[in-house]
Amino acid sequence: MQSAARIAELPQFSAWAVTCAGEHAAWSDPEFHDDHRLVLVRSGRFLRRADGMESVLDQTTAYLGRPGQEERFAHPVGGDLCTSIEIGPELWHSIVGDSGVPLAADLYVDAAVELCHRRLLLAAGSADVGFAVAEEAVGLVGELVPRVVGGARPARIRSGARGRVLASAARAAILDGGPGTDGLIPLSEALDVSPFLLSRTFTAVTGVSLTRYRNRVRVGRALARLEGGERDLALLAADLGFADQAHLTRTMRAHLGRTPGAVRALLST
Repeated sequence: MQSAARIAELPQFSAWAVTCAGEHAAWSDPEFHDDHRLVLVRSGRFLRRADGMESVLDQTTAYLGRPGQEERFAHPVGGDLCTSIEIGPELWHSIVGDSGVPLAADLYVDAAVELCHRRLLLAAGSADVGFAVAEEAVGLVGELVPRVVGGARPARIRSGARGRVLASAARAAILDGGPGTDGLIPLSEALDVSPFLLSRTFTAVTGVSLTRYRNRVRVGRALARLEGGERDLALLAADLGFADQAHLTRTMRAHLGRTPGAVRALLST
């Protein structure tokens, strides 16, 4: 029996935790999907048949599925748990360009990729879908997909003056709180670059991720409000764009090592 729980959903991609319970040695009925899918195994092992070839998937092997591709699966050794990232046409194009065609379905998952996978799952628990989850998912897809796609033109990190200009524009947009600053993807659209290029360039130029920079700005605004006597932390969290008060607390603890209440006490003395 298969079940899927949504981890995150944005216009250019969605991520799902897919669980297959029990042992099913026989091949499944054919399955078809509308988008490209990058599937990474979190635990267990299973078989996949596509394009006349069979693959064994486990934590060291991921696969890329194409739109309309016929797939069958078997689970001869028990259940498994996977992360499936469905890649929309715009994100796919921004990563591989016009001529990118999958040449292989399977790809080796080294320890560094597994770390990226685990960071994505960790970000999913932060409630920051627009930046934290999006940045991890886009980075993971942008890193893996070009490895198995012929003709892919992965966006190169902008360096020098061009990179500084892009990073400065992103910083200004976040500081000004203008349109499109509530997530990585809308921000990249506002700046007319791919989300993968924006994320990588910003980190290369500034030394911090877009997610951490945006949270740094929000923590600074929280400090000003707390120093001014703000006592309603739920209202403060909502005003600053956090998912809830707990999200505000986790973020401030990550940046300051203190909760909002402790910070308010420090600023009031």
